Amino acid sequence: MALNKPEYTLFKNTRYALNGLLEVTKNEKSFRLQIILFVIGMIIAWSLPIGFISKAILSVSLFIPLIAEVINSAVERTVDLVTYEHHELAKRAKDAGAALVFLSLGMLAFIWGLTLYEAFCL
Repeated sequence: MALNKPEYTLFKNTRYALNGLLEVTKNEKSFRLQIILFVIGMIIAWSLPIGFISKAILSVSLFIPLIAEVINSAVERTVDLVTYEHHELAKRAKDAGAALVFLSLGMLAFIWGLTLYEAFCL
């Protein structure tokens, strides 16, 4: 039995990754909102009068919700591939993906809070 697995090359895998980002951007409103949050956060982070390391921490943390949203989208698409009918396990899988995004936003807020507290209050 042959697996549905294309031949590996760096260029092909890069193209697959970029196609995935484009697909998620085109089809997921929540991902587009995360992109807006990312851009606004980057502008704020690099405009603040704080050190380079603090700016870098804030910038890197902005990728966490984007990554979580891509994972959530993959989970949702996989569940939808299996069934469009209501099923309790499908709901749990989708809810777990949503929880991942929620926790990533909480982590983002925590990182920003600690970093800004350290920069401005200590």
